[in-house]
Amino acid sequence: MESILRKNLKWEKPGYGEEFVMRKNRESEVISITENKRTVKTAGVGKAGFIPDFLREAARRFGGECLDLLFPRICPLCGTIVTKEEGLICRNCVPKAERLFLREPLCKKCGKQLESEIQEYCFDCTAHPKLFWQGVSLFAYRDEAKESMMGFKYHNKREYADYYAGQLMDRYGDRLRQAGAQAVIPVPLHAKKLRDRGYNQAEVLARRLGASLELPVYPKGLIRVQDTAPQKTLQGSQRGKNLYHAFRAGKLPKGLASVILVDDIYTTGATMNACSEALKKAGVRRIFCVSVCSGRN
Repeated sequence: MESILRKNLKWEKPGYGEEFVMRKNRESEVISITENKRTVKTAGVGKAGFIPDFLREAARRFGGECLDLLFPRICPLCGTIVTKEEGLICRNCVPKAERLFLREPLCKKCGKQLESEIQEYCFDCTAHPKLFWQGVSLFAYRDEAKESMMGFKYHNKREYADYYAGQLMDRYGDRLRQAGAQAVIPVPLHAKKLRDRGYNQAEVLARRLGASLELPVYPKGLIRVQDTAPQKTLQGSQRGKNLYHAFRAGKLPKGLASVILVDDIYTTGATMNACSEALKKAGVRRIFCVSVCSGRN
């Protein structure tokens, strides 16, 4: 059995964070490894029209073991290999993550960490009223979380989204479901930046959250029409001016009234606010913002 599988299965490197399943192709009667309806690798297992269940199961198990061996999961906080027993994060980083999770008191509007329990809103939400309804974030944007964002955003560590989405659902799943959202929309990249990077990290996260919430994801629901300067290079009011008319609504279904807006990092809220403005012009009435990291007040 093993020799047959070794002869017929030829593996190609998958994209980070992709999920693979074994399926039977009706036309060619082969077992394929697919992700999101895209065939990544096809392995011939005979030309007969019937594949016994034990053979299909053996191929599935062998395929999973090959992928785990050749492309092991990486811890999103330290970059070491994670074992199956550990799950999505290594055991050494569990206490580190606990220290990075945002905790009360939090801004009632954007979910940013507050300095004092007597505060209800952060400085940014007080000084610059937001158009979105509410927001939540997972980590404080510092230390290991900051390094994790660098990998996720610039170094193709798309698999990190599995951990981010899982933790967001664990901590805020009830609130996200109660928000009454009809769809999930990622903050878009400009077309030029998307070509250069090859993927939109916000879309990767949005797809994970959409799957968990059983909501449709509209990656073209918003369009970035201006290739603006990176927000991290700007200060205060410059951030809002930088994004003035930077977004417009894209392909949205009629009657869409409530959405979850997803981004990787929340700082002053200028990006989420600009996206919310574009969505509201298109008729969306309620926007719930979700991000992985949030900067200090």
